[in-house]
Amino acid sequence: MSYFMGIDIGSGTSKAVITGDGELLAYHLLQSGMNYKAAAQQLVEELLFKAKLALADISGIMSTGNGSESLPFPAQAGADIPCSARGIISIFPAVRTVIDIGEQSTRVIRLNEMGRVTNFAVSEKCAAGSGRFLRIIANVLRIDLKDIGPLSLKSKNPISFTTGCAVFGESEAVSRVAEGATREDILAGVHLSLAGKVATLVDRIGLEKECAVCGGGGLDAGMLKRIEEKLGVKVLVPPQPQIITALGAAIMAAERSQK
Repeated sequence: MSYFMGIDIGSGTSKAVITGDGELLAYHLLQSGMNYKAAAQQLVEELLFKAKLALADISGIMSTGNGSESLPFPAQAGADIPCSARGIISIFPAVRTVIDIGEQSTRVIRLNEMGRVTNFAVSEKCAAGSGRFLRIIANVLRIDLKDIGPLSLKSKNPISFTTGCAVFGESEAVSRVAEGATREDILAGVHLSLAGKVATLVDRIGLEKECAVCGGGGLDAGMLKRIEEKLGVKVLVPPQPQIITALGAAIMAAERSQK
């Protein structure tokens, strides 16, 4: 069996997978921290331990993401958008629109019937258009990220955020807490704001079914609900949405080796 590795070093979380004969064999995630090189080294060591393999057993490696150039060993470079597309198509072949909600940005990708990228749009650099906004609000509300989705779904009266800036959004959340707004309503308001930004990106390139969500945002049930409401479609979510880009990188590494 030939083994291939895909590595996605993101600004918040680093992900890596190993595939064998086209099947996902193992994956691992950890916080990227401030040192991408150290994070990549630890990530690969722990993934290889999980898979009971050595680096010498890996036939090809592709890296992508913000810290892709920081790997302490040779690897092919892959652009993150094609990697995300290749990863999601391997799970949902019928998908034509991909919404990738990451820590630093949100990307909407259009695919053709061959699974190739035909168009894409990326959110502005401000954190208000990405998953980092949720992390900021979670800190304000003193809750764990994993609790955001379930709490948001309990909202009865979502608040409306009047700013598109993460810094001012944080101040607005603090003010709403002082006014007595519930955590549930504040979180639902954040989800509505982010879903609106996603809808704007989708409008720029056009929505075509089927539609899938990947990245860390795919773990947030409250976010998914608001996106579905805004777009008027049911979205597909892979079992491990955070590793989709790394999975695509591994698949592309295998495909390149065959050429």
